[in-house]
Amino acid sequence: GRHEVWSWTTATKESLCLMWQKVKVQLMLSMSFLAAVFCYCRRLYSFLAQLLKWWSNYLQRKLIRNLSVLTEVDLLGYSAREWKGETKQAKHMREAYEELFWSCHIKYLRQVRRDNYSVVRAVLFQIFSQGIPFPSWMKERDILKLPEKLLYSQGCNWIQQYSFGPERYTGPNAFGKLRKCMEALKMNWAEISATKDHEERGNICNTLFSDESKEHKLYEAIKFIMLYEVVEAYEQIKNREEPIHNLFSLLFARDSSSDPLSFMMNHLNSIGDSICLDQIELFLLGYVLEVKIRVYRLHRFNTEEFQVNYPDEYRREWNEISLLTEDDRYYHIPLFRT
Repeated sequence: GRHEVWSWTTATKESLCLMWQKVKVQLMLSMSFLAAVFCYCRRLYSFLAQLLKWWSNYLQRKLIRNLSVLTEVDLLGYSAREWKGETKQAKHMREAYEELFWSCHIKYLRQVRRDNYSVVRAVLFQIFSQGIPFPSWMKERDILKLPEKLLYSQGCNWIQQYSFGPERYTGPNAFGKLRKCMEALKMNWAEISATKDHEERGNICNTLFSDESKEHKLYEAIKFIMLYEVVEAYEQIKNREEPIHNLFSLLFARDSSSDPLSFMMNHLNSIGDSICLDQIELFLLGYVLEVKIRVYRLHRFNTEEFQVNYPDEYRREWNEISLLTEDDRYYHIPLFRT
């Protein structure tokens, strides 16, 4: 009996040892596999994190490169970087920037892309970012019908010679292109002015002003609205109707813009391509958009022309926006802080 018990005990131990050896091998294999999977997942996670970081940086660089109105920078820091040295001009500009900082409470600026749409871009960006609504006259008329009105109602078939900035486009399709520009302006302006949240409105503006094709349509629409107002004023003069704004008298007094056609051919068609707006066109821009444009002209520092309003005659209810320029060609957006 003792022999049988011993044999059963021994057999049980041997079976358990044999089973443990098999289980031990399986456990070791499983643990090795899990360790390998863990290392692989860790490396994969590290790789994906690096890829995501690279992609994020790429998109950020691409957005910044395409953004035509950059994020705000310190005003005096910008001045120190842009106007180094001890030349008379550099000192003059640094003094002008310091005047803006200490007396005008302008602490930051947003740089605007330096092309021939610069001033129109700076004005429209502020109108959109501040949520300024349509001018009163635009609320009363459908701006989509303005090209049709000039072409058919007022017989201005010469608008087929309208040129779209850098495209230098003229021809029979000008009417259709103008219609698309007006549609883009109306749709985007309505959407942005209806957005009450400031941060959300800023995000919409950043997206819009990083798409060159879309923003160029907006600027061409603004140019055409300026042309429309010039035609209206010219018709009033011919028909001896109600008095017109003084800026139109100045505009028509120029040999290069004595009538709407010459104004378009000699001035508007080149804006965005080879020239920017000059002083009279800046008056006109503020007038048609019903905003008071205050411009700080740094190269005119210490003169009466350091701060200028466009137009100089404006209504009290008009919104005010501000620009700063170093040369009356390229414009940036000043930001006020108290």
